[in-house]
Amino acid sequence: MPTTLTARQLYTSQGTINQPVIVIDDDGLIASIHSDPANKSEDVLTTTFFDIHTHGAANYDVMHASPAELGIVNRFLVTHGVGHYLPTTVTAPIDQTLRSLEALANAVESRTPANEARPIGIHLEGPFISHARKGVHPPADILPPDIALFDRFQQAARGHIRLITIAPEIPGALALIEHASGHGVKVSIGHTDATSEQALAAVDAGARSATHTFNAMRPLDHRAPGVIAVVLDDDRLFAELICDGVHVAPSMVRLWLKAKGANKAILVTDSMSATGMPDGTYTLGTFQVQVADGRAMSNGSLAGSVLTMDRAVANLQRFTGSPLATAVRLASHNPAKLLGMEDAIANPIAGSPADFNVFNAAGELQATILNGARIQTLG
Repeated sequence: MPTTLTARQLYTSQGTINQPVIVIDDDGLIASIHSDPANKSEDVLTTTFFDIHTHGAANYDVMHASPAELGIVNRFLVTHGVGHYLPTTVTAPIDQTLRSLEALANAVESRTPANEARPIGIHLEGPFISHARKGVHPPADILPPDIALFDRFQQAARGHIRLITIAPEIPGALALIEHASGHGVKVSIGHTDATSEQALAAVDAGARSATHTFNAMRPLDHRAPGVIAVVLDDDRLFAELICDGVHVAPSMVRLWLKAKGANKAILVTDSMSATGMPDGTYTLGTFQVQVADGRAMSNGSLAGSVLTMDRAVANLQRFTGSPLATAVRLASHNPAKLLGMEDAIANPIAGSPADFNVFNAAGELQATILNGARIQTLG
């Protein structure tokens, strides 16, 4: 029997619908959306979050998780408002990366239960990155850009690599950027020591985003501006940011948002297996990470985060004064737009899955609805 969902407002990629009434059919699809002035609900509805950069959560790393373990990750993510995500690799030996990509392709192609966030593609972070800005990526497994190797990765992933992080200054990078972009894979500049000239060449070659802006990048300088200046200044680029107050100071979050605006800024978590777990030692790819007091560290460097997307959205509002509608756009519409998926993910219409986040009048996430089924969030 059809059910009805009401709210004070509904935020979508197309704008705001006041006093929406959403009818959901028995298959969990939207039957209709209309406005009714008699609707007195105080809730706010938004599209669900889309995290395009996450390595795991709930004690499991996406590169090693079994199907059952990945289901645990999926169920954890949805309790923090994530409806869709890109499981993200880290630099590892080639054979291990190939096995991980094949397993993640199986997950993408499998039917996801209604109470789980859906992996809908893969983000390949490494191995084509800079030794100078490697962060915690294992140096022995970092490789020069190689079109043939990328094609092997994509073949193992059965075409499901949607996003790849590349350092553009490395010989061969521009050719790989052109190749990947030409085959429908979005390229993100990251783990890079690029000059501004090298970064601009990457954008001209087809790069369209930046991986965790400010982190693992040549620092900004007023005479030798480097890659960060291009990321902030070039309107062709989207720009990820880890908004946990650990990776980037609030004043720099404000600068980033002013530069990229509400249409090109993207919130990501870069979460790792320790997310949602107590302090201790956890795994990221092939190495161990120590987690304490909200910081994930390995050999003195930050190693991903323990951030959840609902907290990133709340932090963005707190750090910048942005309204909920803007914060949600950065966590939903913008990543979908980067990947050309905004209509499928961030624009609820009749016939699409009934996927929504429910916020109370105070802007606190209360529940997530996937395929019409309500899932209580953890907050």
